This record gives sequence, structure tokens and C-alpha cells, in this order.
Amino acid sequence: MSQGEAAEVLAEVARLEARWVEVRSRLLEHADAVAVQERNASPSLAVWHSNVTRSTKRESFRQVRLAEGLARHVLVREALGRGDLVAEQASVICTSLDALPDDLDPAVLREATTALVEFAQVHDAKALRVLGRRVLDVVAPEVGEAWEAELLDREEREAEKSSVFRMREDGQGRIRGSFTVPLLVGQMLERALLAFAAPKHQVATRVAGDDQRGQGGSEEAAVPVRRPTAQRLGAAFVELVERLDAAGLPRAGGVNATVVVTMTLESLQGGLAAATLDTGGRVSAATARRLACEAGIVPVVLGGRSEPLDVGRSQRLFTVPQRLALGVRDGGCTAKGCDAPPAMCHAHHEDFWCRDGHTKVERGRLLCPYHHRRIHDPEYETEIGGDNQVSFHRRT
Repeated sequence: MSQGEAAEVLAEVARLEARWVEVRSRLLEHADAVAVQERNASPSLAVWHSNVTRSTKRESFRQVRLAEGLARHVLVREALGRGDLVAEQASVICTSLDALPDDLDPAVLREATTALVEFAQVHDAKALRVLGRRVLDVVAPEVGEAWEAELLDREEREAEKSSVFRMREDGQGRIRGSFTVPLLVGQMLERALLAFAAPKHQVATRVAGDDQRGQGGSEEAAVPVRRPTAQRLGAAFVELVERLDAAGLPRAGGVNATVVVTMTLESLQGGLAAATLDTGGRVSAATARRLACEAGIVPVVLGGRSEPLDVGRSQRLFTVPQRLALGVRDGGCTAKGCDAPPAMCHAHHEDFWCRDGHTKVERGRLLCPYHHRRIHDPEYETEIGGDNQVSFHRRT
């Protein structure tokens, strides 16, 4: 087949699949009517179908739900039978129609169905799910506004009740977890993570006129928006938590919600002995030294008899004017080849505060979170060039 023929055949196959799904749905509807599941004492038609067709129960329940939805919404079933919809679109439309008010006028319901079927000619199932929630705004605005207000109020109250957060240690130096939060809170979190993870990916287009005017061009060239990977978002979440200002958190037991890291003087000055958290956890000496530079933790330094020599003060952190001065001077991360902007960087102490006792702009530098970790990593040695750029070399 040629390129054009292959495209036409694939489109026709999609239409044939849709028509076959409509036939199967009518057969499932009939099978339910004659109670075919009684043949082998299955508890439901979906379970019977799963056993007979060797499909997963999840898939069988999905097919049965679609058949039930198509039985309630004949216009959708007819469109599927013509091949005007695919199964995924039909399922979303049926779900959207089922969510409409029970006392909706039949004429309005028919208009809503017709509108969604028409939308399906240019929109996929994901877009239809959004349009389905607003379809009354199109066919019956006076009904849609009140219904949406009631729907959102109910959803927000249920979302608030169902908010959960779970976390557990996996025994390998990590904590795993999951959460469910209201939509607004989740989107606020997503925006915060994107600010850390992808400051350069927020612009979808760039002005290419300056590059093209010399060749007669003046239009904008589109640049694809690259979503950060799960790994980048994970690193952004770590960065978000480490940058939380403990002074602004509620107090518990008379003190802010601050993690206390206890380490020996030797570890702080470059030793390898692990540091202990007041939660009972343990972190490497390199991590403790890095956090002492930037994060809002309280480091407690112990002497030879395990007596506290010094309890870190918030003054050890760079002030806002100092951070601004570092940003102007360094222009961003000072690791060679890194272009992270100042807002994405930590302020790193060239000298541990226990050696110098002062937080100075002259003895500080900006490093992005990744290179800040590396500069405290004992597996790397560093060299500062005449241009104030840091080169990293893995120790052999």
C-alpha cells in the first residue's frame, strides 16, 4: 500500500471497529435481558463475559457499562453504529449525559446528546470529558449555571472529605507515598513544582523574527512545550520541601516544625560519620553539610563528649540582600556548563560556617540544587577557575 492507501485503510478500520463495538454492545444488552450469566451461576453479566472470553474483569465491566450507557442514549449508539464515534468517545459521552440532572427536560437532554456527538467529530475523548461538564452552558445556559454551581459545591465538599496523605519508609533511604487532594490544591502544587522543574519550558513559542528578518521572514516559530519528566518533578518536589520556611509553619511543642540534624564537629568539617535526625533517621555527612548551607534545618554540632558545641542560628543563612548580590555577581549556577538562573539556585558557603563564623558574599556562590549536592558529595573533587566557575571531577 502507498502512504495514502495506508492512511485510508487505518481510518476505515477505526470506523469498522466502532461499528463492531455497537454490535457487541447490543448483544451484551440482549444477553443481560435473557440472563445468560445464569448458565454457569456467575454473579453478573460482566463476570460471565470475563470467564467466557478470557478478558480481564476490568475490561469486561468496561464493555458492559458501555452497553448499558448506549441502551440509555440511543443517539450515541446510532452514531457509534455509523462509525462516527470511537468506543472511547461514546463511553465519555454516555458518562457525561448520565451526570446531568435527573429532572432535565427530555428535549434539553436530546440537544445535549446531539451537541456532544457533533463535538466528537473534532474532539477526542479527553476534550469531550471537559466539554461534557459544560454542555448545558451551550444548550440550556439558564439550567447549566445552577447545575454547575451545585455540582462544583458537591465535588469540592467530597474532595475535602476524601483528602488523604500516606507515606512510609522503604528501608532503602527513601520514603514513598501517595496523596489525594482537592483539584485546586493539586493544581497549586503542580504550578509550584513546574516553577522549580521547568522555568524554561513555560513559553510555547519564541519570536524568530530577529533570526528570520534577514531572510525575509517575520513570523513566530513554534517551539513545542516540553513537560518535565517524572524525575524532574520529583527533584522539584524535593527542592520545594527543602525550601519551606520553617518560621512560617505552625508551632508544635513550642518550636517550629524544624528538623534537627545532629553531627560531630569532625563530620561537619569533612568527616564521613553519618548525622542523626531528631526523627530517628540517618543522613550522610555530605547531605548534612549541604543542608547546613541552605535549608531551614537546625544543625547541632557535638564535641568529643557528645556535648553540644554549637546550635545553628538562622543568621547563618544568606539574607535577601546577600542573595540579590550573589545573583548579580554570579548570574546563576557557577558550575561550569550549567545555565540555571539565580532563582533556581542555592547560596553555598565556600567555608563551613563553623570555620569562618560569618556568612559573606565574598565566600559564597550560587549553585543549582544538583550541583549543590555534588559539591558536598565526597565522590567528587572541585576546582574553581579564574572565571569563578566550578569544575567537578569524580575521584578515582
